[in-house]
Amino acid sequence: MRPMTQVEREAFLAEPYVGILSVTAEPERAPLTTPIWYEYQPGGVVKVITAPGARKARLIEEAGRFALCAQVAEVEDYRYVSVEGPVTGIRPTSKQERFDMAARYMGDAATDYVNATEESAADYVAIHMRPERWNTFDFRRLPDLQERNA
Repeated sequence: MRPMTQVEREAFLAEPYVGILSVTAEPERAPLTTPIWYEYQPGGVVKVITAPGARKARLIEEAGRFALCAQVAEVEDYRYVSVEGPVTGIRPTSKQERFDMAARYMGDAATDYVNATEESAADYVAIHMRPERWNTFDFRRLPDLQERNA
């Protein structure tokens, strides 16, 4: 077992896994941790889309940073990438941008989803984060798994 290389971790994070977003919460509370759709291209920024009034949006804006984790949780293919870094921008989204995110996760159902949520999502924002710290692991490299898969 070993950490992933830079190329491996960036390629992994670019896949459409449901991410788990975590951000520092209010005093006396644990960090907010929630599933979320995200986009990432190797060498770029992580982008999430959410309602501007959502608790996660408020906490991210206050903290100025957040973390995201993606994983494959199958016994013989367990891998994960977690990344955290500073927010580099928060801006309004377009219908096309919301469609692109939905298509990444929903395929052909994206058009129906975006049309059904058009009114409630019209003011959503895109939050961009520059990956600064990475934590990765690829358990497929455990000797027992290599022998079973041979």
